[in-house]
Amino acid sequence: MSTLQGQIAIITGGASGIGEASVRRFVAAGAQVVLADIQDERGERLAAALGPACRYRHADVSLEADVAALVEDTLALHGRVDCLFNNAGIPGAGGPIDDTTPAQWDRAIAVLLRSVYLGMHFVAPVMRRQRSGSIVNTASVAGLQAGFGPHAYSAAKAAVVHLTRSVAMELGEAGVRVNCICPGGIATPIFGKAFGLSAEHADATVPLMRGVLEGMQPLPRAGTPDDIAEAALWLASDAASFVNGHALVVDGGLTGGRHWSEVQARRDQLAQAMARPS
Repeated sequence: MSTLQGQIAIITGGASGIGEASVRRFVAAGAQVVLADIQDERGERLAAALGPACRYRHADVSLEADVAALVEDTLALHGRVDCLFNNAGIPGAGGPIDDTTPAQWDRAIAVLLRSVYLGMHFVAPVMRRQRSGSIVNTASVAGLQAGFGPHAYSAAKAAVVHLTRSVAMELGEAGVRVNCICPGGIATPIFGKAFGLSAEHADATVPLMRGVLEGMQPLPRAGTPDDIAEAALWLASDAASFVNGHALVVDGGLTGGRHWSEVQARRDQLAQAMARPS
């Protein structure tokens, strides 16, 4: 079982979805967690429910000053940072490239990519001094293959994967590991938010999304935030102490290829066609 006993972790986007599941899992594994988000009411409520092991801090991860203050506040509270989970994200604008405005593009890149850079930028000197630490970034299968997300989202996530590998080569020499997770179809409120729903209404779409997503991959269920939280916990822990620069795909086989049953059905159709007299 992975443990973070006595370790200090920062988790961004921690008030809902994958972030909330990760905050809960990290605390259960023994970590002291600083939860960052812009959803103040939800963040405060979650921190209060988890007790002294969790503190909430408001932070817009696209803003340099907010991320700098987040790291500074964590050091003031705990004196060190053992794990940074750069998880905050938005769906980004959908639709054709010519319908995506420059402002929408810039916003997606700021929240999905610039935030990862900012988090690593401010925590790197801390972990380098410690000669230890683990950085985990949330990427996506949309950053590995086309067709799994909007253009700006996909481009940003592809950049997160490569930025992860690049920084891992630098910080690994100081004993600091940098990895990312590529989730597949995970039932979270982000899908509802992509259609402009408020946080509360987006929460209500999660059961619907489970039904939509359960047939997308060979494993016949939708992914859950807990699936990603477990992966993040493992990458953050000493159980993954020799894992660096890795993009961990957690997608139930979604990116593995076509479903076997679909391939067999097509094969049977071909066999029937070949058997017909000309």
